[in-house]
Amino acid sequence: MENIKPLKKTDYSVHQLIANRWSGRSFDSRAVEDEKLFSLLEAARWASSSMNEQPWHFIVTKKGNKAFDDLFSTLMPGNQLWADKAPILILTVVKTVFSANGRDNYYAEHDLGLAVGNFSLQATHLELNLHQMGGFDREKAKELFQLPENYRPVSVIALGYLGKPDTLPEKYQQSEVAPQNRRSIQDFTFNGKWNNPITNN
Repeated sequence: MENIKPLKKTDYSVHQLIANRWSGRSFDSRAVEDEKLFSLLEAARWASSSMNEQPWHFIVTKKGNKAFDDLFSTLMPGNQLWADKAPILILTVVKTVFSANGRDNYYAEHDLGLAVGNFSLQATHLELNLHQMGGFDREKAKELFQLPENYRPVSVIALGYLGKPDTLPEKYQQSEVAPQNRRSIQDFTFNGKWNNPITNN
């Protein structure tokens, strides 16, 4: 198989970074330059957040270090089949209360999502590949990385350069090159009331 991203056909015109963003599982062994890593973190830094709380945190681990092995050990078996090839694993964490008043921040994960969205688009711009994972042991991660009270692990990001699909276990090779699909706009956007699909007139 060739090292190629799946085809993505959008129904309406969007920015090239959005059209080209993709979550591959195959990773090349070469390291990610610090300059590029910090560029991704800078993109995340400028995401919007409720009350400008910026509740997101990232624990960056690099292959060859104990912290990487610790984070890898929290992954579910299906993710361990391929994530060990990534040169960087990142644990995303949110602060669950507002700093100013200690009240629950119900928007923390939403705001983390915005930050990771920026991170993802900047990675696409820099021709890096990342894959986000929800399949990991959160309690184990919280213990291993000694997260303080009111901080919650949310996801793990595998980051690196895109590798060749045929380096993956066979069960993942086809999905690595298959065309991507999304629900239509009408499936998730309603006009004025629930279940009344919006139309483009």
